[in-house]
Amino acid sequence: MFPLRNSTPRQISLLTAFLLAIPESLILWWVEKRWGWAIICFVVVFGISYLLISIMLERFVYRQIKLIYKFIYKTKATRKEETYYKYLIPKKTIEEVGVDVENWAAENEKELELLRHNEQFRHEFLQNLSHEFKTPVFAIQGYVDTLLDGAVQDPETTKRFLERTSKNVERLTHLLNDLDQIAKLERGEILLTKDPFVIQELIREVYDSRQSKADAKEIRCQIKKDSESPVTVFADREKIRQVLNNLVSNAIKYGKQGGEVVASIYRTDGKRILIEITDDGVGIPESDLPRVFERFFRTEVGRSMDLTGSGLGLAICKHILEAHAQTIHVRSTEQVGTTFGFTLEAKPD
Repeated sequence: MFPLRNSTPRQISLLTAFLLAIPESLILWWVEKRWGWAIICFVVVFGISYLLISIMLERFVYRQIKLIYKFIYKTKATRKEETYYKYLIPKKTIEEVGVDVENWAAENEKELELLRHNEQFRHEFLQNLSHEFKTPVFAIQGYVDTLLDGAVQDPETTKRFLERTSKNVERLTHLLNDLDQIAKLERGEILLTKDPFVIQELIREVYDSRQSKADAKEIRCQIKKDSESPVTVFADREKIRQVLNNLVSNAIKYGKQGGEVVASIYRTDGKRILIEITDDGVGIPESDLPRVFERFFRTEVGRSMDLTGSGLGLAICKHILEAHAQTIHVRSTEQVGTTFGFTLEAKPD
C-alpha cells in the first residue's frame, strides 16, 4: 500500500474506491452466498467510485493549485502554460506544491529584504548628500552676507572672505564632478584606455605628487623592499592613478605623525597583480568595514579629522576597478592601521 503522506489524488481515489467496494461486496456475498455476484459488485462499485472520486477530487484540488500557481507567477496563462497546468501539475503531490509555495515565499522575502535595504540606502544617501552640500553652501552664504552687510569696505576682510568662498566653491565643484563621474561609471559611459605600464613607476609619481602633505606629517612613503622589481600591468593608467591618488591621500590623511605609507605588489595567479597600500594610522572600526565603499560614508573619526572630504573617493575607486573587472578590499584594526588592496590585470604575454 502506498503512503498517504506523499500520495496523489488518483492514489487517494483508488484507496477510497477500494474501501467503499469491499463492504458492499461482503454484504452482497453475505446475503446471496455467491462469490460471483460479490466479485461483480466489487468491480462495479470500485470502478464507479474511482471515476467519480477521481474526477471530483482532481477538479477541486487542482483548480485551487492552478490558482496558486497563477498567483505565484502573477501572469495570465498562455496556452502552453494551460497545458502545463492541465497535464503536468496533477503529477505533483500536495507536498511538492507546498515546497514550490515555500520557495516562492522565500524568494519574495529576499526581494522584500533587498527593497528594505535599498530604501535605507536611499534614505542615508539623500541625507548625506544634503549634508555635504549644506556645509559649503551655508559657508558661502555666510561670507557673502557678511560682505554685503558692510565688511566689503575692509579690503583685507574682503580678500580673506573671498578666498574662503573660493575654497568652498571649489569643494562644491569637486563634489559635483565626483557625483557626475560615479554616475557615468555606473552607466558605463566612461571608456577605458588600457595600456601596459609599470605599476611601481606610477606609485612613485603619486608619492611625489603627495610629498608636501606627507612631509607636513613627517610620513615616509615607500615601496616595500621585496616589491621593487618592475611589474607591468594592463589597465587605464590615468584611472589607476586616480585610485592610487585617493588611497595614498587617505593613508597620509589618517596616518599617524611620523609614520609610514607602504605600497606592496604581489603576483597572484599569473593573470592578476595585487597592489596594497598600507598605513599605520587610526584604523577603521570593524563594524564600519563593510560600508567604507558606500557613497558619502565616513567613519566618525574620519569625519572629525577631515571636514572637507566628500566621502566619494573610495566609491569612485570601487567603480573604476569594477569597470576594469577587478576588485578592491580593505582590512583594518583600530590604532594599528589600514590596508587597501586591489587587483589589476597582468600584462598579456
